[in-house]
Amino acid sequence: MTTTACPPTVRILVEGVEAAEFAALPTLLFRTRLDSAGPAEIRSVALHTQIRIAAARRSYDAVAGERLAELFGVQEGWGRALRSLLWTQTATQIPAFDGGTCVTEIPVTCTYDFEVVAAKYFHALPDGQVPLEFHFSGTIFYLDEGRLQAARIPWDTEAEFAMPVSVWKDLMDHYFPGSAWLRLDRAVFDRLYAYRVGNTLTGWDDVMSALLEGR
Repeated sequence: MTTTACPPTVRILVEGVEAAEFAALPTLLFRTRLDSAGPAEIRSVALHTQIRIAAARRSYDAVAGERLAELFGVQEGWGRALRSLLWTQTATQIPAFDGGTCVTEIPVTCTYDFEVVAAKYFHALPDGQVPLEFHFSGTIFYLDEGRLQAARIPWDTEAEFAMPVSVWKDLMDHYFPGSAWLRLDRAVFDRLYAYRVGNTLTGWDDVMSALLEGR
């Protein structure tokens, strides 16, 4: 009589975050622990992660309130307007692990593009922490009597993590020291470039300063 191993269950915790030391693009690494239960031997995990910003779970001072008005409106109405924001979605392939526990990293590429909602939100915060929600899905591949089987990660597998704002700001300062990026329509850029040439301005900071000061 053969016995069939029960599909393994996995508990996932996010335990820390740090900047990737060598990366072509700004990247954060979220240290993640997977604890498996059950007799089955896990051969790999195809882990899909959606990360959301739980904006309603932290407080904001007046400075942050002004900066976040574009996302949530005036601060007096935030009781109704504050909502969860999608940051990113990522896929991670986790190899076989023994002992019921695996520590891995979920890489998240970051951007300083202010057309991206998450970048606007992170930039607006002076300090403190960003409450994050991790929603997991994917497939667990395991051995049952020598045969490779697959089981889905339950849809309600979640984790929470408070990311220090300083981690994101330090990452941006490393890749874009003392600068920020704006994406412009090409026609608008052509007008700005013509303005720069016509007024013999040496740099884009001079162009923007002249326009803001009405010169």
